[in-house]
Amino acid sequence: MRLTVIGTGYLGAVHAACMADIGHDVLGVDVDTERITVLSEGRPPFYEPGFDEILNRALASGRLRFGTELRAAAAHGEVHFICVGTPQQAGSRAADLRYVDAVVDGLVPHLPRSCLVVGKSTVPVGTTARLNTRIAGLVPAGVRAEVAWNPEFLREGFAVEDTLRPDRLVVGVSGREADETLRRVYAPMLGAGVPYISTDPSTAELVKVAANSFLATKISFINAMSEVCDAAGADVATLADALGHDTRIGRQFLNAGLGFGGGCLPKDIRAFAARAQELGVGPAVEFLDQVDAINHRQRTRTVALVRRLAGGDLAGRRVAVLGATFKPDSDDVRDSPALAVATALHRQGAEVRVHDPEGAANARRAHPELRCGSDLLTACRGSDLVLHLTEWRQYREVDPVELARVVRTPVLVDGRNALRHDQWRAAGWAVKALGRPYAPAQPSDAQPLDAQSRNALRATIVSPATGPSPVAALSSALPNGQA
Repeated sequence: MRLTVIGTGYLGAVHAACMADIGHDVLGVDVDTERITVLSEGRPPFYEPGFDEILNRALASGRLRFGTELRAAAAHGEVHFICVGTPQQAGSRAADLRYVDAVVDGLVPHLPRSCLVVGKSTVPVGTTARLNTRIAGLVPAGVRAEVAWNPEFLREGFAVEDTLRPDRLVVGVSGREADETLRRVYAPMLGAGVPYISTDPSTAELVKVAANSFLATKISFINAMSEVCDAAGADVATLADALGHDTRIGRQFLNAGLGFGGGCLPKDIRAFAARAQELGVGPAVEFLDQVDAINHRQRTRTVALVRRLAGGDLAGRRVAVLGATFKPDSDDVRDSPALAVATALHRQGAEVRVHDPEGAANARRAHPELRCGSDLLTACRGSDLVLHLTEWRQYREVDPVELARVVRTPVLVDGRNALRHDQWRAAGWAVKALGRPYAPAQPSDAQPLDAQSRNALRATIVSPATGPSPVAALSSALPNGQA
């Protein structure tokens, strides 16, 4: 089939390449000429595992090309996918649909034949009906254009997998013809047994925002429990394990920590709450305000924890931040909790060095006041505290003994509750994570300290609740270069 994909950001570029890879003739369109140029040359404008390979394979097949003209898209496509952004409106929680409307206004008047317009962007419920009315006033005589909605469920870091082998396909259609068209588009997925849910447009629009809201709620729930655990002296990791054994709850997304970020989840739950208010059912989703507030409080709690571990004053302290992106396997730093913490520490006087395997360049552009790089040991050298804030595989696999050789004081804040604390403590690190008891170091012969320094470490590191901060204690106990 001849498909167009309008909007070649993260969603659109991946969708276009994958649709060409399964055999469709695809034209990707965007107003960003630089983006179109790099995509046409087979150079991904963002980091996504596997995308480089599939983009170049699709281009080499001749089934994928890119351009900037909606008139050309109208001439090419039987099915037009709308994949543009729907950011949060300035001064409001609601979604900004100007880019969706601009696609319709620029595409529909040039349509030479009847077609299906398929939205994939995340939109407020009722958008399909509104666009059908808008199209009716723009479509040329004798041409019929219908809108359907096919929400995306991509996870950054797994976007290619989620497009080619999704866990479900949801389509919101008004009639049999649109449903049959989308079944043809996704025939390889249906042949592989992917569940296909055909429903009305309003339900399809709600599925995405409901899924994101449920996920955000689960994450904020365990983060709220971490705050209770800190107050009560309990361990949120053990609590989460116990909850996860309940099959009604499950263990996924119950790792307490810094919370969620990115360009989708935060703005989507706000837009959902705003739309519910417009529909007169705002009280039904008021809990999302608390979900959002808990999520942001994790960032301020982390900053407060770091300040407390540093003895109440961050001025002159050197802090290494492991992670800049909002999640691993991505270079996306939009609304990154890690960068929010890093910039807050910088404002309070800390010397902050940020490391990220893929997102350092984007972090540097977004926050030039921070020192951002891609060399882990350089970022950590001479640090008073090391903060693990994005759950990259590289950080789970780092050797804490080797890292202890380059820091000034081996104090770790695990902002994702994802590292093996026993291994870090055995290597001489003091460890703290939100919702878990403070864990002083347990030096062993495996760590690179001499006997005198190990004894000093054992004697001086104490709980921040009952004595000097770990940073202050270690700084006075260990000679320079020994930690």
